[in-house]
Amino acid sequence: MKAEKLYEIIGSDFYTGVPDSQLKALCNFLMSKYGIDRNHHIIAANEGNCLGIAAGYHLATSKVPVVYMQNSGEGNIINPLASLVNDKVYAIPAIFIIGWRGQPGIHDEPQHIYQGIVTEKLMKDMDVATFVIEKETSEDDVISAMDSFSKILAEGKQVAFIIGKGALQFDGSVDYTNSYSLNREEVIRHIAAVTGDDPVISTTGKISRELFETRTDSGKSHGTDFLTVGSMGHCSSIALGVAINKPDVKVWCIDGDGAVLMHMGSMAVIGADSPSNLVHIIINNGAHETVGGMPTVAGSLDIVGIARSCGYKNACTISDLVSLDRELAAAKNRNELSLIEVRCQVGARDDLGRPTTTALENKLGFMEHLKNI
Repeated sequence: MKAEKLYEIIGSDFYTGVPDSQLKALCNFLMSKYGIDRNHHIIAANEGNCLGIAAGYHLATSKVPVVYMQNSGEGNIINPLASLVNDKVYAIPAIFIIGWRGQPGIHDEPQHIYQGIVTEKLMKDMDVATFVIEKETSEDDVISAMDSFSKILAEGKQVAFIIGKGALQFDGSVDYTNSYSLNREEVIRHIAAVTGDDPVISTTGKISRELFETRTDSGKSHGTDFLTVGSMGHCSSIALGVAINKPDVKVWCIDGDGAVLMHMGSMAVIGADSPSNLVHIIINNGAHETVGGMPTVAGSLDIVGIARSCGYKNACTISDLVSLDRELAAAKNRNELSLIEVRCQVGARDDLGRPTTTALENKLGFMEHLKNI
């Protein structure tokens, strides 16, 4: 069905969420209709953040908000779903629109498989009524579901539309760009050239995919890299755990702006520990590019200022290759915690592949590499 028709059936004029490729049609429709508008559409840092914003909207307006997200974000909403909006606490109604990655019977990446299996169960366990929208679901079926949902929402409960693959369409287009010229994959090639055999922990999405292809193209081993294909926002914490336990080895973390925003508190923990062997690189294009290119708020953030406030002794922003090479070399030779923010353009090549090793093979190869360095 058309994303705009779902919007019409739901009848809410306030949406907040974290973008998802399964919901790209809805996200593009919202960007086309509202852009980023504090009264109608807010892209949040993580899904719990969304639900908090939604709760505030309801408290101020008495109206029902909509929260959209990928099913991997269900974990981030469990706390506010149970202890804030639940009808046994503050009874705040909300409508969830959840992209169903890893839907049983449909091929998907390994990080989505188990989440796909438990998607409906998690919602039902949290007393959230659900309705699945598939390609073949009719508008009349959705209207009927919304009629049933309206009675549940009136009781201060929550409901969820779970969106199957290809179930939503939007005929319009939205162009996501910024003013930077650096290409992310080229940036990653420069990083890989400097890191050598040092362990690298990379974040979910296209950053890990581009790192994998960079190693393949150069004939290098993949054992140096831990590809955090899921768990968005946690690769810097993984890198901290490795750095603490391998104090004589330089450890590199290649992060993304959306991931950093999702769990920014990790930077405070890293800064407080200040491992002298950790280099934290944040590739910032101000976009959730892997899931469609919708903007993050990181394009206007002073990430260097945040890092220094968190205790990073060295932090800089660069937007050209000469500066990148200079700062990478300095960080490699420096015996102090370092952060490099790399401002780059939105975009990736159309034929970008995915890792050809399994997640388990990646883990075992990385652990073997750590044993031998």
